[in-house]
Amino acid sequence: MSAAPGTVTAIADQLVQDLAAVEPDAAAAMGAEPESIMPALAPEDFAARRAAHDRAATALAHAVVQPGEEVLTAALAERLESEISLDEAGFTRSLLAPLATPVHAVRAVFDHLPRGTDADWDRIAAHLDRVPRALADYAATLRESDHVVARRQVLGAAAQCETWIGPDAYYHRLAAARPGLETAADNATRATAGFARFLREELAPRARERDGVGRELYSVTARAFLGDDVDLDETYEFGWHELTRITEEMQAVATEIGASSIEEAAAALDADPAQTLTGHDALLHWLDRRVAETAEATDGVFFDLPAQARRPECRISDASAGVMYYSAPDPGFTRPGRVVWSPAKSTHIWRDVTTVHHESIPGHHLQIATALAEPGLHPWQRALANVHGYAEGWAHYAEWLCAELGLLRTPGEHLGMLYGQRWRAARIVLDLGLHLDLPIPPGQLGDADRWTPDLAVAVLRAASGMPEKPARFEVERYFGWPAQALSFRIGARLWQEIRTTAERRPGITVREFHREALRLGPLGLRPLRETLLARNLR
Repeated sequence: MSAAPGTVTAIADQLVQDLAAVEPDAAAAMGAEPESIMPALAPEDFAARRAAHDRAATALAHAVVQPGEEVLTAALAERLESEISLDEAGFTRSLLAPLATPVHAVRAVFDHLPRGTDADWDRIAAHLDRVPRALADYAATLRESDHVVARRQVLGAAAQCETWIGPDAYYHRLAAARPGLETAADNATRATAGFARFLREELAPRARERDGVGRELYSVTARAFLGDDVDLDETYEFGWHELTRITEEMQAVATEIGASSIEEAAAALDADPAQTLTGHDALLHWLDRRVAETAEATDGVFFDLPAQARRPECRISDASAGVMYYSAPDPGFTRPGRVVWSPAKSTHIWRDVTTVHHESIPGHHLQIATALAEPGLHPWQRALANVHGYAEGWAHYAEWLCAELGLLRTPGEHLGMLYGQRWRAARIVLDLGLHLDLPIPPGQLGDADRWTPDLAVAVLRAASGMPEKPARFEVERYFGWPAQALSFRIGARLWQEIRTTAERRPGITVREFHREALRLGPLGLRPLRETLLARNLR
């Protein structure tokens, strides 16, 4: 890295260099293969991240913006402001929730590491040895934090740790695949048990009973997750409107299927043997084939998949998280992008197609791999500029887009996509209602006028078709990630609005719009809107 001093590029160079000591992705962005991909979670690691962000923000305020640096400047300014505000609010150093926290990042390391060679297994062994230190470090960070999340989040994280080492026996099953890992697996298991005890016995007594975080913190997290300020009350009203609109569309599809109600249509699809798959091999084969077929149908037609990572690798995980997620390639593409799925033993695939599109193509894989492969982007943009509203908004937009592009093959798959859309709309009203204690509009939910966790679970089940256990998991996750649920539908709303404006330009195609937009790299929704609309209105 050798940009001219004082330029935005030089500031971004220094930020990546400063973060490399505590962020494996930053080290990889510099072209170095990090020895460890275990997250750095000690108090001093969080302090180092904050110091790096402060230095960059101060330098950016006095930077000379060179031609071609405008998008980098906008992205960097918004992300630095968001990261600093989250840390100041106490969110960053206290995060506990049922999904996507530092605790999960420790265990998920082993989903990302390859297992093909002796060297791969040596690296797995080394990372198993790091589990106790990582968990001890995060316990120290949680002890020092002035902000403690709600008791429900603390106990939920403890229960999840206990599942990993109890019913899952995750580390022991990992060790069973390779002789010589038993001691390291035992140590990782004991450390996880000890961390769960710390949560229950030491942190839970300090935690508040109230689940909602209130408007002040919620405004901070909403702005950080979206990269934009939104009117929270208008967003709440929009969520209710979307619930009504999508339900009407679902009823039309149910009628097409030959059912008198949405629920009847869903029951008929669930009862169809052709829509049910059972067993690891069958599920992996279906997932891999569907991703491959989607790549063939869209590449060079509606999108441009990068040659370095044309489609993701698919993997079934043994962890009982009950989710499908995307794991990005490393910046050098030495590790492929992966769709990781931990399904039930038997699943109804009409419900899962839209999640496959969300996580793979044209969702997260297309967006993330495009940015990583774009030579015009700074390494910080390609690998470190994570904006939930941009990424999750794109992936949710991609779900809906698949209907337009003919990628949904049956009315059942269309209904599954709409279930996903209604689920995200329900999340808007649940998240805002629970955290801000907003009233329920008269007549929307019978006589109910205020949100409770049990009511939220019931509404989510009705909206998404989920069983109670995953619906409760979702609601508990929203409590731990205030405003993150807005990223999906509100982000998708912006993507749709921008595309509508772009298509007013004579001759622009869907493929050209997607290529131009994704090659900008991740941006907060405000700078994304400003950048794309400025270009599209020329």
